[in-house]
Amino acid sequence: MKQKTNSYMRKLKNSELSRIDIDTFKSTEKIPVIVVLDNIRSCNNIGSVFRTSDAFLIESIFLCGYTATPPNKDIHKTALDAEKSVNWKYYKETTEAISELKKYGYKVYAIEQVDKSILLPDFSPAADEKIALIFGNEIKGVQQKAIDLCDGAIEIPQYGTKHSFNISVSAGIVLWDLFNKCYYSDNNQ
Repeated sequence: MKQKTNSYMRKLKNSELSRIDIDTFKSTEKIPVIVVLDNIRSCNNIGSVFRTSDAFLIESIFLCGYTATPPNKDIHKTALDAEKSVNWKYYKETTEAISELKKYGYKVYAIEQVDKSILLPDFSPAADEKIALIFGNEIKGVQQKAIDLCDGAIEIPQYGTKHSFNISVSAGIVLWDLFNKCYYSDNNQ
């Protein structure tokens, strides 16, 4: 049986995607969200978070603990130069990063399954609220000492048997949701 093709759709070429260069990206207004990576062991996950952060105009990434930092060939493998476009900063301790974020008026949320968490669909940031999101280690999650300093926790609803996502998948889900709530809906009304 011959498969019917959809003749009105055509895959876009890279030259048609209206991509901006790194300098333009750096000067583009970002959504007021900082991603905090708490002891992420996989450079592929780190690179993926850089790439997702670039796509959704995230302000910055804070790399904490033993999370690797650019330049790093394994981060680059998945970041594809997003490690050059997205601002980042390193902290020896995640708690140091949280203290600095609070000093500058950020509300800090762990992306974690905790009692009293807010389900992601129910999370609604206030207009112009500056937010920091902590994504934790692939096995242990966000450290309890970091959770203790947070203003709250956001949980991604899950209904299967595993109740966990890879950190890069979690970041994609949460950042897409916040991008829609903070930026996309405001700019497309």
